Formats: sequence, structure tokens, C-alpha cells
Amino acid sequence: FLSSLWPCSNRNHLCACLILMACLSPSQLQKFQEDGFLVLEGFLSADECVAMQQRIGELVADMDVPLHCRIEFSTQEEEQLRSQGKKDYFLSSGDKIRFFFEKGVFDEKGNFLVPPEKSINKIGHALHAHDPVFRHVTHSPKVQALAKSLGLQMPVVVQSMYIFKQPHFGGEVSPHQDSTFLYTEPLGRVLGIWIALEDATLENGCLWFIPGSHTGGVSRRMVRAFAGLKLNTRFLGSEPVWDDSLFVPTPVQRGALILIHGEVVHKSEQNLSDRSRHAYTFHLMESLGTMWSPENWLQPTAELPFPPLYT
Repeated sequence: FLSSLWPCSNRNHLCACLILMACLSPSQLQKFQEDGFLVLEGFLSADECVAMQQRIGELVADMDVPLHCRIEFSTQEEEQLRSQGKKDYFLSSGDKIRFFFEKGVFDEKGNFLVPPEKSINKIGHALHAHDPVFRHVTHSPKVQALAKSLGLQMPVVVQSMYIFKQPHFGGEVSPHQDSTFLYTEPLGRVLGIWIALEDATLENGCLWFIPGSHTGGVSRRMVRAFAGLKLNTRFLGSEPVWDDSLFVPTPVQRGALILIHGEVVHKSEQNLSDRSRHAYTFHLMESLGTMWSPENWLQPTAELPFPPLYT
């Protein structure tokens, strides 16, 4: 496809063509500024998507999560606070690669009721730092060029996740703003990069957005709280009841990238189809002139400060 547009004579020329494609046009920048999200189809090749899927398959095949660390991941507020919001396995995952599961996949003792590879909801939150395949994608020349075309001067990577959206029961993600969990002062310094590794359709749980909803601030925040010396979390504020008619579905093909402003409201429905919807997503923060809230659940550590995007 690229060769038909620019007949490259060598690898360096091809790389330059790829970087050129990653740069946003003025009209794309304007649309992102107006809507708070932007779709870039064909950002990754099919081969690049397959490479990440194969690597994640190896990680899942080798995973060994102790019974007491098996957490059912949820985006419902009460379940969030009760499950991952009070578990050290989740709260200390910012500098590690850890595994989180769908609801209803364990018996009362924590044993799997379905095959482990079919039970997993997501892997997070430092694939970008600890796995060479995902580090390569995160810091690729294409991603760096994209960030530069957005005007980011000193972006750092704050977290990364591989999301499975399993067939038949892949969980709903309720309406939310990423800055609820990744809060900065000033606001507007967090950017989500969401890459479809499989087609994301209406049937298998594509993303839905409320265009323009990134201009009204943050309605709630998840913050650190302590019970004695034990770390847990709580919410400040509350999520509004969003009118379903405001949401716009955003189906995309494998290899598409969606830019997500930290304050834009978005969601995804439960996957009741027979096809999964794999995606790799990570978040950037413009660190120049920005304070990462010390109340955020996720914090940089001595072992893993937030790594600069530009290499």
C-alpha cells in the first residue's frame, strides 16, 4: 500500500514515509480539538498487529497469578472500590505487568471456571516499559511523529494496557473520562493512544464518544486513601448520568489508532458477539509545566519513573 503511494528505494525512505503518514494535517488537528478524539485508520500494519497479539499470547500462556491476587476487573464505581481499588496487586501495578480478569470467571475459591486465556480482561500497566515488543510500538518513530505533530514537547508514558474484550462476555466499560484516574494540573495534559489490533465493530464493543465533551472539566476523581497504613482508593465527585443519544459509535478496522483527549467522555458496550476485540492502549502526559497529582492511584516509582516518549 505504501509502495503504491511512495515508491521507496530503501528502508530509510520507507521509514520517512511512515513518519510522514503519522503527522496530522491542520484539518485533523482542528477536528481533534473540536471533538476530543480522532480516528487514524491504517496506523499499524496487519503484521504489526499480529506481532503484538502473538507476544500477548506468550505472556498469557506463561501467566501465573496466585489465588489471592486474582482480581475481577470492573468499571462500575462500587465494584472498582471493592475489588481493584483495595487490592495491592492492582494498586502497585503501575511499574509491573499484571493480569486482571472478567467478572464471573472464578468459583468461590478463586479457581477458573473457564480457560484462563478466555477469562482475562486486560494486562497492565507497564507493558511499554518491560516488554520489548510493546516498548518498540510505544516509542516507534510513527508514535513520536504523531506526538510532535500534536505539539507535545516533553511527553512521558504513564501507563499501558492490553485489552481483550473477550467474545460472549467481554465486560462493558461505563462512561468515563480518563483524567478521572490520571489527573493533572493543569488539565488537558493527558492523551490516550488506543490501537485496534482486531476490527472493533458495533457487535464486539467498539468505542463510543460524546464529541466535544472534553471542554467541561472533570466530574469526578479517583484518589488515594488510607485505612491506617493500608492504601486504597475513593472517589471525589460523581459521574453525571449521560444521555445515551449523545454518544457516537466509532467502529474501526484493525490497525486504526484513536487519539483520546483525557477529558472526553467515552465508553464501550459488553461484547456479546463471537469475536474478540483486542486493543493496545497507552497514555501520554505532557510533562513540561505539568504536575502529576500525588493523589492519583498510579504513581511513578524509583524503579520506573515515567519514561520519556522521545528517544
